[in-house]
Order: sequence, then structure tokens, then C-alpha cells
Amino acid sequence: MLSKAQIKYVNALKIKKYRQQYQAFIAEGPKIARELLRSSIELEGVYALESWIRGHRDSLRAIEAIVTPVSEAELKKISALTTPNEVLVCARIPRPEANHQAVLNREMAVALDNIRDPGNMGTILRTADWFGLEYIFCSPDCADVWNHKVVQASMGSICRAKVFYEPLANLFEAHSDIPVYGAMLAGASIFEQQFGRTGMLLIGNESAGISPELHPYITHPLTIPGKGGAESLNAAVAAGILCAIARNQQ
Repeated sequence: MLSKAQIKYVNALKIKKYRQQYQAFIAEGPKIARELLRSSIELEGVYALESWIRGHRDSLRAIEAIVTPVSEAELKKISALTTPNEVLVCARIPRPEANHQAVLNREMAVALDNIRDPGNMGTILRTADWFGLEYIFCSPDCADVWNHKVVQASMGSICRAKVFYEPLANLFEAHSDIPVYGAMLAGASIFEQQFGRTGMLLIGNESAGISPELHPYITHPLTIPGKGGAESLNAAVAAGILCAIARNQQ
């Protein structure tokens, strides 16, 4: 049975300032719960229907002390979904390694500039995960990746993403030896670009594109040629194409 304190705490994590204060987030549904149980992310609480708990006894045995059986009515009180889905997990926000130089010398990374839409953000995380791109550098005005909408849209990829928030101009300046591939309306065709083993794949805002102040840091401005009448590509779609071509050259 849920206590008032538990209800208050879980609902607080739906708000960014409390996620930052408590360094915790929520995730819902069997798929994401399963991913979290398999990950190294520290869990604080699992709130689930008895039927779900019975079906996952083995994976829950080690964390039995933080598992709370709830009714459908109780789950609705803490769920961020219109239709609650069997299980809600509270987990600690992980802290990935902060040695950017070491990371960028060995890995290709994704840089996101002012990606505001939670659905796009979650889809980009899922796409980057598909192509084995773990490191995501976000400008401070990007959507919070621990927002429950982003977590749900990532479909579990949030468990593997290593995310940093910082001014991208500072990042690019500090690592000027690393190529920056920027997805833009004007640039060389992405299909003719030869990608290196390392670099940063830069995706801009859904409507405005990459911020002008970042243009000087783009070493390889790239466009995805189109033949139709659409004004631009969705940011998550552009990210998928950029990741696919960059990774499949390696």
C-alpha cells in the first residue's frame, strides 16, 4: 500500500526542479522497467500491480525491500501516463564519466542544440542507442532527458545513454581538434561525406536549426538532399539519417 509520503515524492519527480533536487526520475511500463532492472542504474522504488510482481519474482528478488505492491487506483495516483501501465520505477539519475577528451578521442558522439520537444529528444536517444552512440552532449536549453515523456519515448535507451548538459560553444572550443558534422539546410551532401572514427554529430532545433553562434565551430556542414516540397526534416529523422551514414562507414 502506498503511503502519502511515497505519493508526494513520486509526483514531485514529474517536475524538473525536484528531479534536480533529489537526483531521481520516474519510468513507467513493463519494457522500461525491465531495462532498468537489467541496467546498472540504482533503483529507489518499484511500484507495481501484484500480477506484474508475480511474473518478475526472480528479477526482483535482489531488490525486494524496495518493491511496493499497488492497486490500479494507487498506480493512477502516481502515474504520469493517461493510462497507467502495470509498473512505475523511481531511479537515481546516473553520473557518467566527465573526461570529455578521453571520450571524444575514442568515440563518435551526438551533440544536440536546443532540442525542446520531449518526443524528439527521446527518439534521438533511442536512435543513437541503436547505432551504438552512447555519449550525448546537450545545450542547456534542451529538454531534460529525465522528463518522464523523454524517458518513455526513449523506450529504455535512457538506461544506456551518457548525457551531459553544457554550452556547446564551450565544448567545441575546448575540443577544436574534433570534427563537428552539422546537419543544415545548406552544406555538402551527406551522402558524399567521408566520416572519421571520431567526431560530433550536431543536430539543431526542430524549427530554427543549429544556432548561428555554433556555425563557426562546424567543420563539416552537411545537408540531407530531398526532392519533395517539405520545408525541412524532423530533428529526430535527421538525427537518424546522420547516425546511420556516419556509423555505417566505420
